[in-house]
Amino acid sequence: MRRATRDCYKKWIMFDHPAAERTGPPMATDGTNARKIDRGEPEDGCPVSRGSDGVWTIRGYAAARAALRSTDTVQAGLGVETVEKMPAKIRRPVLYRDGPEHREHRRQTAKYFTPRRVDESYRELMERVADAQLDKLRGAGQAQLSDLSFNLAIDVACAVIGLTESRPGLQHRLERFFPEEFGEPGFTSLNGLYWVWRQAVNWSGIFFGDVRPAVRARRKQRRDDLISHLLDEGCSAAEILGECITFAAAGMVTTREFVNLAAWHLFTDEPLLDRYRAADEPERLAILHELLRLEPVVGHLRRRTTAPVELPAENDEMVTVPTGEVIDIHVGATNTDPSAMGEQPLAVCPARTLNDASAPGLSFGDGAHKCPGVNIAIMETDVFLKKLFAVPGVHMKKEPRVSFNDAIGGYELRGMVVAIPSS
Repeated sequence: MRRATRDCYKKWIMFDHPAAERTGPPMATDGTNARKIDRGEPEDGCPVSRGSDGVWTIRGYAAARAALRSTDTVQAGLGVETVEKMPAKIRRPVLYRDGPEHREHRRQTAKYFTPRRVDESYRELMERVADAQLDKLRGAGQAQLSDLSFNLAIDVACAVIGLTESRPGLQHRLERFFPEEFGEPGFTSLNGLYWVWRQAVNWSGIFFGDVRPAVRARRKQRRDDLISHLLDEGCSAAEILGECITFAAAGMVTTREFVNLAAWHLFTDEPLLDRYRAADEPERLAILHELLRLEPVVGHLRRRTTAPVELPAENDEMVTVPTGEVIDIHVGATNTDPSAMGEQPLAVCPARTLNDASAPGLSFGDGAHKCPGVNIAIMETDVFLKKLFAVPGVHMKKEPRVSFNDAIGGYELRGMVVAIPSS
């Protein structure tokens, strides 16, 4: 075993857990590559480079963070080009706004996502929903983990957003909506017409089944949630629909994938699972942050420059990206940049020594568009997994199949079956 790997063991067993050293080594890995998701991308390369298609690829952590924090970059990808075709009088969802308007919206809504708010307002809900989902597992003896985790993420996100008057079938409506990639709408081809029709049906289903009932209830009486805040800002029901879809994608779909990914790692690494079960909450969250760093749900973040942007490259040199260029940040590469993450960046080591980097890397983004739901996503994942792995005899009966969402470079895990011994 190489010295770096031994050091990784030592750092982990001493991490915020004085008694851990007596329980044996906490992980089972050779320290080379603990990833389960293969995106088919090289694991190293130039920190900043320009491709033949004119797109700038960022693989270095420092360069990526600088691009995300720059006030001279705006959102690109994620359907921005489609949204820009909307009438100017319609307010864009927060994901598609930049500048002072975006910053002010984030400032006003930050209160819904603070660590204290999450702990005081949502922890009890997370506990209750997790118990309800695991009751299904106990009743049936086995279950699709993607279903349990999606129901968990839906209920928590709906509480934050204010989608609490939905008609039956919300999960089905969301399942139909989110597999649809951002296509090329139009009226000059059958594919374009089909895209327009299909998305119109999906948007209408969520509007009439979920958003309109919530808006009507809050027009009568405001509550302490996002929809009430948007109504106070003068948003129309259609504009609130756009915001709800954005937050649903961020708070439901990505959380489901990470719950499945983290469970997969834990089921297949007994020492890691033992450590997770024995740990207190700070150490459990550190383990989850490390898994997310290693396996970011969103694999690509794209920005477009509105002015020349200087980014750090190799050997302390700076590279200037001209105005109007697209930047494609490879999150998986930035999160394993040795200059930021230290030795053995592909190993699982929650106590690793970081060099001016955050524990989950750039998995939640950075800068003005950093995911606001960081605290919610990690806490609900931990609440659910702690309870799941406390179920006697729980095991993975079937591993997940892996597919990919090319729009965000993300993985989708389906088919993982968890089971308990029959009584």
